Amino acid sequence: MVTPSGLVLLTDRRLASGSLLTVVARAVRGGVAWVILRERDLPYADRRALAVSLRDLLPPGRLIVAGPDPLGADAVHLAEADPLPAADVALVGRSCHDTPRLSIEDYVTLSPVYPTLSKPGYGPALAPERAAELAGDVPWLALGGIDTPARAAACAAAGARGIAVMGAVMRAVDPEQVSRDLASAFGRARTARAVRSVDSSSDVEENSAAEPDSAAEPDSAAEPDFTVGPDAAAGPDFAAEPDAADDLVVGPQ
Repeated sequence: MVTPSGLVLLTDRRLASGSLLTVVARAVRGGVAWVILRERDLPYADRRALAVSLRDLLPPGRLIVAGPDPLGADAVHLAEADPLPAADVALVGRSCHDTPRLSIEDYVTLSPVYPTLSKPGYGPALAPERAAELAGDVPWLALGGIDTPARAAACAAAGARGIAVMGAVMRAVDPEQVSRDLASAFGRARTARAVRSVDSSSDVEENSAAEPDSAAEPDSAAEPDFTVGPDAAAGPDFAAEPDAADDLVVGPQ
């Protein structure tokens, strides 16, 4: 199962600096990898037509429709209270604000990670580290207030599979450049995190391989055992060899 990763764009035609399709097309050129179609207030026919147009801008399977109706697509993203989709779809996501409680969902968004201009007062903000703790082993996207490369990088460093962004790209005068900046910062930080993880694993393996097996090798510096009988406490029997004491000298007297 391929789950969303990298830069994920949520649509909002009311925030868009131009026509929605134009903004999305420019954002995709800048590095947006997935698009989540919101616009849930549109009439069904208009929204479905918009979904078809957006699919033409993306690689196959990269359009996700908000809500349980996939509008002819194969992926949905559910609000916290949405029911599961009636149709069989390949990918299901869920919006969460606390520990995910999932059934068939493949990934979650956790929000708000930072305070967000799109929803003033919404929160409190989780911060990337807390979002990672809540997600546990569930693949997660950081959502909310990710409007700078530094914030994008912090989410990658915390373990997010991707960043879900709306206002920062929708409102941008140059959505292509903003998308490129966010996608690049996230990608670099995610790569650095993966390298650190590999290095740490290698260090553990090397340390394990270098650990001496004390049971297999006697300590060469240990005092020699001069006991010639089974009773170590009794010490060697020098009576049989009058000059044996001379042979036992191991250093200057």
